[in-house]
Amino acid sequence: MTDVAKAAPYYLIRGGTPLHGEVTVSGAKNAVTKMTIASLLSEEPCTLRNVPLIGDLYLTLSLCQDMGSEVTLNEAEHMLTIRTPAIHSTSVSATIGGLNRMAILAVGPLLHRCGEADIPLPGGDRIGARPIDFHLNGLQQMGATIVELGGRYYMSAPRGLHGATIRLPFPSVMATENFLITASLARGVTIIENAALEPEIIDLIKFLQKMGAIIEQKVDRRIVVEGVQRLRGARHTLLSDRNEAVSLAIAAYLTKGDIYLRGAQQDTLLTFLNTLSKMGLRFEVEDEGIRFIGDDRPPPPIALETDVHPGFMTDWQQPFTILLTQADGISVVHETIYEDRFGYTHALKTMGAHIGLYTKCLGEVPCRFREKQYLHSCVVRGPTPLSAARLDIPDIRAGCSYILAALCAEGTSEVHGVEHIERGYERLDEKLRTLGAQLEVIRPSAEDDTLDALA
Repeated sequence: MTDVAKAAPYYLIRGGTPLHGEVTVSGAKNAVTKMTIASLLSEEPCTLRNVPLIGDLYLTLSLCQDMGSEVTLNEAEHMLTIRTPAIHSTSVSATIGGLNRMAILAVGPLLHRCGEADIPLPGGDRIGARPIDFHLNGLQQMGATIVELGGRYYMSAPRGLHGATIRLPFPSVMATENFLITASLARGVTIIENAALEPEIIDLIKFLQKMGAIIEQKVDRRIVVEGVQRLRGARHTLLSDRNEAVSLAIAAYLTKGDIYLRGAQQDTLLTFLNTLSKMGLRFEVEDEGIRFIGDDRPPPPIALETDVHPGFMTDWQQPFTILLTQADGISVVHETIYEDRFGYTHALKTMGAHIGLYTKCLGEVPCRFREKQYLHSCVVRGPTPLSAARLDIPDIRAGCSYILAALCAEGTSEVHGVEHIERGYERLDEKLRTLGAQLEVIRPSAEDDTLDALA
C-alpha cells in the first residue's frame, strides 16, 4: 500500500446490527449539479434549497467559480445562492472539469454568453463506456463548431446557437439535460426525440421554467423547447435523492431493521416500491416519508431488468443485488443501461456470495448489448451468509453496495475509497450511525484507538 493510500480515511464496519430509527433523505445528487450549471444561463442570482452537501456539488461550484460565479452556500440550511454576472473564463481546467462530467453541460451556457468553450475530456465513475458523442452531435446540429485536440474540446458558435431536431439513439439522461439547458436560449425551436424523462430531468425542467424557459413534454419521449432571448434568476427546492432512499431502505431489510426515511418521495420510487411489494417486503407510505420494515424471513428470489425511467433504475441494481444474496433461491438481474456495471460483484464473491456473470441477455427488455460480449447479466443464488472483508470502492453506487454488504456481514470489514461515497452521498456514515450502525471513519491519527474500540 502506498503512503497516499495509508493516509486516506476509510470505514471500519462491524456487521450484524439491526438498523432502527429515522433519518432525512438529502436532496438529489443528480439534480443539484445540473441546476447549478443551468444557473450560468442567467446574470441574475439563483437560489436552490435542499441542496445535498456532497463532493460533486463542491466540484461543480469550483468549476462555476473559475468561470466567474459568485457563490454563497449556507450549509446549515442546505441553501445555495449562485450568481454569474459575467463569464471571466471560457476554459475549464482539467483539474476540476476532468473529475466529473459537468464540463460538457457548461458548453451551452458558455457558447450562449461568450461564443466559445474549451473543456477537457470528461471523467466520472468507471461503470463502462460513457462517450459524449450524443452531446457533440447535438451541439453541432445546433450550430457549434467542435475541434478535438490534445485531450480537449475547443468549441465555438460565433453566430450563436439555433434550434434543431435532435434524436437521441438512446434516452441518455445527461444528453437530455444538456440539450434542455442549451436549447433554452437557442434561437427557434428545439425538439429532443427519444428523450430521458427521469424525475431529476422533470425537476430541471421546473427550474428552467421558473427562469423563464418554455419547455413542453410531448408524447413518445419528445420534449419541445422554444428558445427565449434571456433567462432570469429563480428559486427552487430540489426533490429528494431517490438513490439514497433506496440504499437506506435496503439497509433496513438486510439488517432486519426498521427505518423511517423522512422526505422519501413515493412518486419517484414507484417502480422500486412495486418490486418490494412483489417480494412481500413491508413498507408504509406516509405524506412526509416512507417506513421500511425488515424481518427475519429471507425474501423470495426475483428477476430484475434495469431500464430507463419509469423502469427499474440502473443505480438501484447494485444495492438490490446485495439484497438478492440474502433471497431464498435464484435471482436474475439483467443490466441494459451500462455494459460494465457488475465489476463490483467480484468483491461480493470474496465475502461468500454465489454470483455468476453472463454475456447473454437474461431478460425481455430490448438491450443494446445483445450479441455483444459484455458481462451484463447476473445470476445470484441465496441466501448466503456474508463474511467481512477488505473492500475497495470503484464508484459511487458500488461503494454504497459494499457498505450495505458490510452492514449485514459477520465480522468487521474495511471499506476503502470512501471519497467516492462522499462524492454522491451526504454524510452517509453519520446517517448510518444515527440508525445504530457500528461504523467508524478511520483516519491515520485515530486508527489504533478505533481498532481497539471495535475489537
